[in-house]
Amino acid sequence: MYSSRWILAPIYFGLSLVLLALSVKFFQELYHFLPHILEIDETELVLKFLTLIDLTLVGSLVVIVMFSGYENFVSQLNISETTEKLEWLGTHDYGSLKMKVASSIVAISSIHLLKVFMNIQATDNDKLRWYVVIHLTLVLSALFMGYLEKLTKH
Repeated sequence: MYSSRWILAPIYFGLSLVLLALSVKFFQELYHFLPHILEIDETELVLKFLTLIDLTLVGSLVVIVMFSGYENFVSQLNISETTEKLEWLGTHDYGSLKMKVASSIVAISSIHLLKVFMNIQATDNDKLRWYVVIHLTLVLSALFMGYLEKLTKH
């Protein structure tokens, strides 16, 4: 049963393919955006920047889950002393990984909500209400998880 943790290893490797797909999408957005930078207005410029930031946050979240999950559930990464090592590697337990994921989801949701508000005339009021309700639900969930994490550590 203990060896079954290695079933997760290909899943964490699959996350590196997700990271590759996000990189392709990031540069595709940049490729479509840069030639028109002098033609677009500031609102559209901010929306494009928010899209790129959103993709970057999702990519960062994938890296955190990939490395921390592998170290927590599969095996320690054998990184030599001469190789550059991420400072946070090996410092996240399951609880802190959960909090990183929750806070990243809230940040991604915030950026998405900001994009919706920047283009509010194109959004139906019912949809807008649901965006806000869902975002507030994510925020409250993250706060509640943080509170429970604090309670269990003390």
